[in-house]
Amino acid sequence: MGVAGCGKSTLAEALAQHLGWTFVEGDLCHPPENVARMTAGIPLDDEARQPFLRNVATALTASRQGAVASCSALKRDYRDLIRQQVGDVLFALPHLSRADLERRMSQRPAHFMPTSLLDSQLATLEPPGPDERVLVIDGNLPVAEQVRRIADALPPS
Repeated sequence: MGVAGCGKSTLAEALAQHLGWTFVEGDLCHPPENVARMTAGIPLDDEARQPFLRNVATALTASRQGAVASCSALKRDYRDLIRQQVGDVLFALPHLSRADLERRMSQRPAHFMPTSLLDSQLATLEPPGPDERVLVIDGNLPVAEQVRRIADALPPS
């Protein structure tokens, strides 16, 4: 989980490969109208995010052996919606400075999410509560180290 540029997709794909699970690219779960809004620099509101979140949850439950998704899940309500449909979920939040996020976003010019939406994402992000299963990790750590820390936090299978 996390704002644009934090490394969600890279981390989720590496974690899925490490675990032998299915990788769900959250960006592909957005309805076309959401992609069009973000491409135009218009932030998504709660209503627009609902189909996206349901699509992510559906994709997670479709895998029998386990799945890892990249999904912003910026608000508690969004994470709760996913939990309601999927069940027990460990969210991982790579934490980076705004400057690091902006630098990363500027290095992916073909992505539909413009850097101009970073501030709205940061404003929307609700830090996880102490009762949520969220692992906050340093997003500047090597991906392999982030994967190790997340894998270590998962219950034994």
